[in-house]
Amino acid sequence: MPSIVLSDIAYTAPDGRELFSHLDLSFGRERVGLVGRNGTGKSTLLRLVAGELQPSHGTVSVDGAVAVLRQELQARPDETVADRFGARAALAVLARAEHGEATAQELAEADWTIEARIEAALARLGIAVPPQTPLAALSGGQRTRVALAALVFRAPDILLLDEPTNNLDRDGRAAVRALLAGWRGGAIVVSHDRELLEAMDAIVELTSLGASRYGGGWSAYRARKELELDAAQRDLVEAGKQAGEARQAAQAIAERKARKDGAGRRKAARGDAPKILLGGMKARSEQTGGAQARLAERQDSEAQEALEAAQARVEVLTPLSVTLPATGLPASRTVLALDRVSVGYLPENPVIGDLSLTITGPERVALAGPNGSGKTTLLSLIAGKLAPLSGEMRVTERFAMLDQSGELLDPEATIRDNFRRLNPESGENACRAALARFMFRADAALQRVSALSGGQMLRAGLACALGGPTPPYLLVLDEPTNHLDLDSIAAVEAGLRAYDGALLVVSHDEAFLAAIGITRRVELPARS
Repeated sequence: MPSIVLSDIAYTAPDGRELFSHLDLSFGRERVGLVGRNGTGKSTLLRLVAGELQPSHGTVSVDGAVAVLRQELQARPDETVADRFGARAALAVLARAEHGEATAQELAEADWTIEARIEAALARLGIAVPPQTPLAALSGGQRTRVALAALVFRAPDILLLDEPTNNLDRDGRAAVRALLAGWRGGAIVVSHDRELLEAMDAIVELTSLGASRYGGGWSAYRARKELELDAAQRDLVEAGKQAGEARQAAQAIAERKARKDGAGRRKAARGDAPKILLGGMKARSEQTGGAQARLAERQDSEAQEALEAAQARVEVLTPLSVTLPATGLPASRTVLALDRVSVGYLPENPVIGDLSLTITGPERVALAGPNGSGKTTLLSLIAGKLAPLSGEMRVTERFAMLDQSGELLDPEATIRDNFRRLNPESGENACRAALARFMFRADAALQRVSALSGGQMLRAGLACALGGPTPPYLLVLDEPTNHLDLDSIAAVEAGLRAYDGALLVVSHDEAFLAAIGITRRVELPARS
């Protein structure tokens, strides 16, 4: 029975920030979704389980073979699909055998079924590519499918998957759900894909307060979270009431002591009582008053601690919010027009051919298509990085594009400096107010972009692109939910629902597209 046990785990990041403290978790032969806001340490927890990092304190015990899928799938220039399966040498032996060039020892030790098993593993993830295919020639979604197939090929006891549906098209996401539905080992899945999380046996949420486990999938988790938020808000109201009562009680004790002390001083001033009696009265008064003051101080301190704990819990549970300013886009204004455009890198083999597309007024258009169909190439055309091979393109000057790599932002500058560069007409107060709407308050606005997580970078890009006094008429988003945590996705969804400009969105997250009110889909065909 595969198992993972984390006992009293603490981990401090290289920048000195403590991610975990006294963390206890256990996982068995089950599918567990790991969720939490960006920066709470989800990927770090997977690396601790995989043995790539060591905890600052505590122990990690793993019983069973572990295989890991990472968020960023880097490919060496010469790396092939066969390399990802660790099968280059074995396939080379089969190739030599086919040409009659293998030695007797190679023939005796050859794995004659390896090619068929690799093909079956790839088919399980819905992809058919020859093993000698360079990984660099595949799209991001295709590389993810190959990596998942390679994990399945190894038949581990436990899968550790970090955002497995990032970059995957609808078919790819369905293949991942089917894979996990039939998985008989253990699986820990870091994901913001609500359809995938719905199929989990349990959800573990990481917050600044620790880890909480919820039985069932996404819907059950959200229902419990709403109940917890309601309870936390009631506790906050009660804690505030008790803190106020404790302060009033302490004030009343102080006032009574002041009145008694005043009466004692007046009696002493009249001189009608023996000094020894006055001294005894003073000592008793000080003892009684001191004890009462200490009791009141302790009660006030406990009430304040309870209030702060209630406030912290409400802050963790409360959803984030994003507010976008109005663009004033006229309903008749054309913001993008493609007239029989062909685009690509080789004139004789365009990625997209003869495409016409017009977006007028505040339309909301989803650009869809399987992995490798040319969506990113089309966005490069709109951004001005590529010129059309043929046809014409017109795009409004008031447009902004947020891609997955955050190219809008200067990585060596702070969020604040990026905002001022992109919105030179905004003063410091307007800049800080705009960034605060996107949860970059005070010193958070002074973070260097290169130090941000993927989710923080998207929020920073949205803040800089949309927070100025003249927000864009057209906003182009490339897989905007890939690096966002679930709370941030909900916040961005709410903000985009209220946005009155035009949207062109590349996303395979169907729940996200439905939430932002997509009105039209443009489907790019698969490339042959």
